[in-house]
Amino acid sequence: MTTNHAPPGAERTAVVTGGSRGIGRAVAHRLARADLAVVVNYASDADAAEETVAAITAAGGRSTGVRADVADEHAVAALFDRAEQEFGGVDVVVNCAGRLALSPIADLDLAVLDAVHRTNIRGTFVVAQQAARRLRAGGSFVGFSTSVVGTQFPAYGAYAASKGAVEALTLILARELRGRDITVNTVAPGPTATDLFLDGKTPEQIDRLAKAPPLERLGTPEDIAEVVAFLTGPEGRWVNGQVLRANGGMV
Repeated sequence: MTTNHAPPGAERTAVVTGGSRGIGRAVAHRLARADLAVVVNYASDADAAEETVAAITAAGGRSTGVRADVADEHAVAALFDRAEQEFGGVDVVVNCAGRLALSPIADLDLAVLDAVHRTNIRGTFVVAQQAARRLRAGGSFVGFSTSVVGTQFPAYGAYAASKGAVEALTLILARELRGRDITVNTVAPGPTATDLFLDGKTPEQIDRLAKAPPLERLGTPEDIAEVVAFLTGPEGRWVNGQVLRANGGMV
């Protein structure tokens, strides 16, 4: 496959899935501050996406919001088409879109399992597939896993299993893109203060998880966005085919 290069001096463009809220929103803002045009993908919350886009443009950046279910290959192809049509190409893809369900394995409704895996595994695969076809030379793909793959907390069986698959497929993609000057890495956050993480947890549970890392605090979406900015920027070009556990030192 031939890889296009961005014209000299051309604006770089990022596609951020799940970019309307939480870590995805922080990533979108951080990449915009690094002078990338940002395509903010969202699944259903158009208002949140519009807020993200408006904040980026108000700060002098370029951005647009595009609705797409990451597990729908036609919708994702249209998302990348829009990025190319509006901004000239795609240089960075960050797949923040994800779904979380907590339950003991013995009790989990298999329909919930299917929904988690549809977004987290199929969705990652579909987005990675388009990234492999569209990214220009010098580009980067960043997938999202979780440190629970290593910590193995109870009730996270479906979620951790799906993210283990994300790690495997993204690291294989790094090797499949040999010779194209494209980096592929996965970020695996620890407990991070997002709505997705905080929902349904008691203050005691949150406090216990905050004390788990040696730094004794929850991560912030901005902490994770800085890691993504490093991996997709010039300073991170020698990091490829890795899982980076951004979790404050949790085992």
